[in-house]
Amino acid sequence: MPGCMMDVNSDSQNIAVIGANGMLAGMIRERAPKNCTLHLFDLPGFNMTDCSQVSDVLGALSPDLIINCAAFTNVDGAETEQELAMAVNGVAVGHLAKVALEVDAILVHISTDYVFDGQQSTPYVETDAPNPQSVYGRTKLAGEEAIVESGLDKYYIIRTSWLYGPDGNNFVETVLRLATEREEMWIVADQVGTPTHTGDLADAVFALLNSCADYGVYHFADEGQCSWYDFACAIVTEGRGFGLPLKVREIHPITTEDYPLPAKRPVNSVFDKGKYKAATGLNIPGWRASLHRYFPQREIKS
Repeated sequence: MPGCMMDVNSDSQNIAVIGANGMLAGMIRERAPKNCTLHLFDLPGFNMTDCSQVSDVLGALSPDLIINCAAFTNVDGAETEQELAMAVNGVAVGHLAKVALEVDAILVHISTDYVFDGQQSTPYVETDAPNPQSVYGRTKLAGEEAIVESGLDKYYIIRTSWLYGPDGNNFVETVLRLATEREEMWIVADQVGTPTHTGDLADAVFALLNSCADYGVYHFADEGQCSWYDFACAIVTEGRGFGLPLKVREIHPITTEDYPLPAKRPVNSVFDKGKYKAATGLNIPGWRASLHRYFPQREIKS
C-alpha cells in the first residue's frame, strides 16, 4: 500500500512528535515542512508507556502523522534495565500503533542496526532476517513486531545507524570531549558501519513521506562506511580544522575484545539503501561530508 502524506501543497498536517526533547526530534522539528503543525510530546508530561494516556491524548488530537523518536538508547544500560527497555522500545511502540490505527494516522518509527547480528559480510537489506544479540536490539525488534502485529498498514519503520547530531549525547561529542582531555585514545577498529547525521535522517523521513512510497521497512544511513576508529580519526581531523583546542596526539586502533562492554555490538552495521533510493529518487549524503557540516551546527548550538 502506498503512502503520500506530506504534500507541500496540501492543507496543514498535524504531526505528533514523540520523544520531542531528544536529539533526532530536534532535527525533525527543524526540517518539518512549513505547512505542518507539530505537537510535541515527551516526559514528564507524556509517558508513552502509559497505554491509557497515549490513547487519550493522541486519540483526542487525532493527528495525521505520528513520528516516534523516543527510545531507551542506553545500549549497555539495557542489559540491566531490561524491563524498562522493553517497556519503552517494545510495548509502548505497540500503544502508538494501536492509536494510529484508531485515528487513521501514519506512524513513522525509528529503529536500529542492532536488530541484526552483524555477522553478514554484505550490506543488510530490509528482508534480511533479524537476529539481535543485545537486550537493546531485542527490544527494538519487539517494537517493530508490535507495529506489524497491531494490524496497522500505514507505517514506515526506518532503521538507521550510528546517529549523531546537535543537542544530544553521541559518539562525536564523546570523542571531542576525550580529545580535549587526553593525549592518547584507543578506539575499536573491527566494527564497521555508517555514521548518520540527524539532519539527514530527518530529511529522509519527510522525503519518504512525500514520495508516496509503499509502507513498510526501509534502511537509511549516510553513504559510505567506516570503523569506529576511522570515525574518531575523522572527528579529530574536523575538530582541528575548526580550531578546537584538542590535546590528543595519537589514536590507537584496538579490537572489540580489547574493550569489552556489557552489550554485544554488531561487527557489520552497513545498510543497503537501494529500497529507499528507489522510492525517493534522492541521493544520500556521504558520511564524511555530513560530519563536516555538523561542526558549524554544534558551534551555533553551543
